Amino acid sequence: QPHLVQSGGGLVQPGGSLNLSCEGSGYRFSDYALSWYRQFPGKEREKIATIDLGFRTHLENPVRGRFTISRDNSKNTLFLQMNDLKPEDTAVYYCKVWYGTGYWGQGTQVTVST
Repeated sequence: QPHLVQSGGGLVQPGGSLNLSCEGSGYRFSDYALSWYRQFPGKEREKIATIDLGFRTHLENPVRGRFTISRDNSKNTLFLQMNDLKPEDTAVYYCKVWYGTGYWGQGTQVTVST
């Protein structure tokens, strides 16, 4: 079954950038769409970006124009490049593979603060 391991994240100042990674294993990486979600304290996870098998992408309004989702199938890795970060982007970020009912990465904290 799929296993996703995330890396990246941490503390960054407003206006800064971070790149998150999510490496998949246990399944054929290239055959499934992937998404990034984030979760604010006390809130449900919300989807922010998706990339499909054909590398088509969709980003939700709060992050469109600032974040980029991409994938490297040769490395079984999903990426989220986050630019112009704002304090309201502070959250735990998760990757998800749309395999069966879905499998999640372990989550990584992103904090945007001075």
